[in-house]
Amino acid sequence: MWLPILYFVAQKFKVYEDPRIDEVDEVLPGANCGGCGYPGCRGFAEACVKSEDLGNLYCPVGGNDCMSSVAKVLGRTAVEKEPDVAVLLCNGACSLRPNTNKYDGAGSCTIAHNLYGGETGCQYGCLGLGDCVRVCDFDALHMDTETGLPVVDEEKCTACGACVKECPRNLFELRPKGKKGRRIYVACSNKDKGSAKKIGCDVACIGCRKCEKECAFDAITIENFNAYIDPQKCKLCRKCAPVCPTNAIHEINFPPRKVKVEKEPALAETSSTTSVQSEGATEVVARKPRVKPESTDAPKPDPSSENNPS
Repeated sequence: MWLPILYFVAQKFKVYEDPRIDEVDEVLPGANCGGCGYPGCRGFAEACVKSEDLGNLYCPVGGNDCMSSVAKVLGRTAVEKEPDVAVLLCNGACSLRPNTNKYDGAGSCTIAHNLYGGETGCQYGCLGLGDCVRVCDFDALHMDTETGLPVVDEEKCTACGACVKECPRNLFELRPKGKKGRRIYVACSNKDKGSAKKIGCDVACIGCRKCEKECAFDAITIENFNAYIDPQKCKLCRKCAPVCPTNAIHEINFPPRKVKVEKEPALAETSSTTSVQSEGATEVVARKPRVKPESTDAPKPDPSSENNPS
């Protein structure tokens, strides 16, 4: 008796789902990291099917190959995008930021950030308690015991953005990985004035504007006493890093700079040289030093003795 009614209700209120959603979901990596901006791979698959253009949709874990497979399933064209990588906007190692106190509490950056400014004089720097490492699902982050800072493994990083969301001090940024992995950025987030920064950290950006004046592409701006390099405008000319007085600008995966060696003036040779030019050639002839004739000790004959013989 109830079966016909249940069947009628199920048919009346059933929700149609495009079968292409399952096909797109199968070609996705299945990380469910949320780096695409949607709740899991299933949500991203639904967005791809409903969207008429894939230009604004990108899976950071699968990359361009994954998006090509999605486009093939849907019969559309995927737009290739330069891969991103997470960078840490702090360079304050333990040896460069003197401790002013000792934190004795829960080992969480979020809790420590809400309680006080930190163990050093910089209230904007990394707390070093590893919340970013714990949320990374790809093992792309680990803590450096020597510096006390997290290190990003660019080969494993998928730019999912989990570390960006987790850091309470907003010290992570997703930047283009760059050709051959080369990139330049300012590793500092301190918003204090220059004099206060010097007290808290030896490698903080002091907002001196030297890098801004050196850049010929308007890629560097100063805001809140801190420099920022726009990755879209930066041409990787590397002229800004040498003028930074605190070494706050990082150059990643670049070859070492060539050291200019001043040539010493050549020593004068004992024998001078002259050049004799002829048609089509130049001949160098060495001049031999003049040698004075040896003096003789034999006395000259006396003319008087020859005229008066004895």
